[in-house]
Amino acid sequence: MKLTKTLLATTALTVAAGMVSAETEMADEMTIVSWGGAYSNSQQQAYHNPYMEMTGVNIINDESSAEAVAKLRAMNEAGNITWDVVDVTAADSIRLCDEGLAMEIDFDEDLAAAPDGTSASDDFGDTIINDCAIPLIVFSTTFGYRTDMVGDTPPTTVCDVFDTEAYPGKRSLEKRPIGNMEWALLCDGVAKDEIYDVLETPEGQEQALAKLDTIKDDVIWWSAGADTPQLLADGEVVMGSTYNGRLFSVIEEQNQPVEMLWDGQMFDLDVFIIPAGLPEDRKARALDYVRFASDTQRLADQAKYISYGPARASSAPLVSTHAELGIDMAPHMPTDPANATNVFNFNYEFWADYRDDIDAKFQAWLAQ
Repeated sequence: MKLTKTLLATTALTVAAGMVSAETEMADEMTIVSWGGAYSNSQQQAYHNPYMEMTGVNIINDESSAEAVAKLRAMNEAGNITWDVVDVTAADSIRLCDEGLAMEIDFDEDLAAAPDGTSASDDFGDTIINDCAIPLIVFSTTFGYRTDMVGDTPPTTVCDVFDTEAYPGKRSLEKRPIGNMEWALLCDGVAKDEIYDVLETPEGQEQALAKLDTIKDDVIWWSAGADTPQLLADGEVVMGSTYNGRLFSVIEEQNQPVEMLWDGQMFDLDVFIIPAGLPEDRKARALDYVRFASDTQRLADQAKYISYGPARASSAPLVSTHAELGIDMAPHMPTDPANATNVFNFNYEFWADYRDDIDAKFQAWLAQ
């Protein structure tokens, strides 16, 4: 059988990986969906560029991950899947997997083992949360604040976000219920271990929205991860929520007068899924790419560009210094012991079950 130019470029990779045979046809272009900003840049440097250089494949970046579930539902309904690999949160991956919109992965067959031979499933361990999600990074959603806008007493707890008397000025919060509802209940006196029991009830949801009502007039709502860092850099908000890696960028790379508020940070996972129903050539290319991008070295390499912890145990010892700044990355990780003294354990299974219903109620509240 005559090999195509694309196949010749990837035969060595795929045969060595043992994933597809040398006769498998693979697409020469793929669309990868992620979140944009500093996070997409870290993937570009650690995953995309070396893969394109090695294979000659053209990778098209799409920044629609915030709308991934809705868009994949629509694509599936139309019978036209235009995405090849999608970066989503853990909760969204559960919904996509449960709805049959993401293909199932054989972790030990489809993904690379650790350098010492440890199987992928053992290396990823507890970060494997369903049959479709390929774990990438551990991140947290937390708050940053302007050091020059908080007076002589900087905020120390997440509940300071609700204290507009001590910290006047605009706040930025994500335009969705996740995170906001939990922080609202926590700061309204609900015990940590009771948050999700309360939140699954209509009364608990109303309680959370009532607490958010107390600062609603002071909130700028964001939908893209880059929004809060820009709002902080421009001095338009005194504090705001976003992903810890985005705050690292504005603090360390841009040298803005911003500090991190780690209290009450919510751990979460970002994962890759491959949409179900791809043609065989695109499916083979997607599998080839995710095997490469999720291996031990690539996940460690991503931590050179952004302060997210790699999901593989074998990657952690390889995390060292920032590729450009030369600073030690370990103290900037959300999992560092100094930063993880008061973590809120985010329940992605809860949000997989309740997201659509609470979303509708939250958006109706926003519109009031």
